[in-house]
Amino acid sequence: MRTDRAAGPLLAVMVAASAVSAGLVVASAALELGQAHWAAALVALPLLVAVLVAAVVSYRRLIVPAATALGSMLAAIATGGLVAWTDDAAGAVAVHVAAAGGALAAALVTLAVSLRGEGLPLGPWRDYVTLTKPRIMSLLLVTGAGGMFVGAEGWPGAVPLASMLLGLALACGGASALNHVIDRDIDQLMGSRTAARPVASGRVPAPRALEFGLILSALSFALLASTVNVLTAVLALVGNLFYVVVYTGRLKRSTDQNIVIGGAAGAVPPLVGYAAATGSLALPALWLFVIVFLWTPPHFWALALMIKEHYQAADVPMLPGTRGESETRRQILLYSLVLVAFTIVVGVWLGPLYTAAAAVLGAYFVLLAWRLRRDRTRRDAVLLFHYSLAYLALLFVAAAVDPLLL
Repeated sequence: MRTDRAAGPLLAVMVAASAVSAGLVVASAALELGQAHWAAALVALPLLVAVLVAAVVSYRRLIVPAATALGSMLAAIATGGLVAWTDDAAGAVAVHVAAAGGALAAALVTLAVSLRGEGLPLGPWRDYVTLTKPRIMSLLLVTGAGGMFVGAEGWPGAVPLASMLLGLALACGGASALNHVIDRDIDQLMGSRTAARPVASGRVPAPRALEFGLILSALSFALLASTVNVLTAVLALVGNLFYVVVYTGRLKRSTDQNIVIGGAAGAVPPLVGYAAATGSLALPALWLFVIVFLWTPPHFWALALMIKEHYQAADVPMLPGTRGESETRRQILLYSLVLVAFTIVVGVWLGPLYTAAAAVLGAYFVLLAWRLRRDRTRRDAVLLFHYSLAYLALLFVAAAVDPLLL
């Protein structure tokens, strides 16, 4: 991969933002602003990490200054914690200030170096919207909002809800963009459905999509950590990393249980919402996580039945191709039964309106899964796949509305 090209505008903005936030760290320390100082550090840290990841993958000449900036910021955070803990550590204070200043200087050097070289095209702006997978994101935001309403036991407040949803949207969009980068070889083999995607088709160069995904992910952590709470930011980051590194990078290409295990990534948004409302996790958050986790296999295996040939063409081990369509339909029905039973049982914690919705929506879900098992038609798979989307959204809407009626 070439290393003499200039960074794209997105990476340049990210490097500049990391330098500005590092400057705010230094300024807030000098002015003894306390909370604002730590908030600035929480903004700077994910930006510096994202810059270093981009450097390692696509811009090798940025590695040294980017690593220096990140290392200096980590040293500043560590010595800052020592200062706060001891309340009297002159040496630590000196190192703390020097490290923060070093992070700022190295970030500025990174910015200067990133602007040298030949540029790559950016690509159409509409393709960047596509990279975030808006339809998938909208469902994840519904489940995240449901988790926040359950955690707050009612209306969580407009500003906290908006902050959580924006941070979660950035995390989901960033993970989806990075998924496009990693899966571009698979997408090129899976027919018209995926070959026309922005990175697979070449309309958006992979380094530009990488920068876009990294900056969204970094901004997600910075926003959630500074305006909501650190636990919420960490959970969103964990979901992002699990989807990108574990599911996309490993499981998807190695096992037909990819969706079963990888479903944990899609089940994180309710935890994010709950943590945003409470600052902690408790059993209701776990129930919401398990609901999405159990929902994922029948949902995606219905899709796999619809496009079995596409997955086989790309050598992606999905259940219909590895164990046959009959076994896939059987597994869909089994998971559907367990899912619906679980959603009804946890109604004890989530309320009567939710329980009624779980019973009614779940009855039709099981009916569709049973018909798919019996009739074995593509139409039944299509119907189950599309209904499963509405099912999950309506179930979480019911979970969100229930506490409002108390």
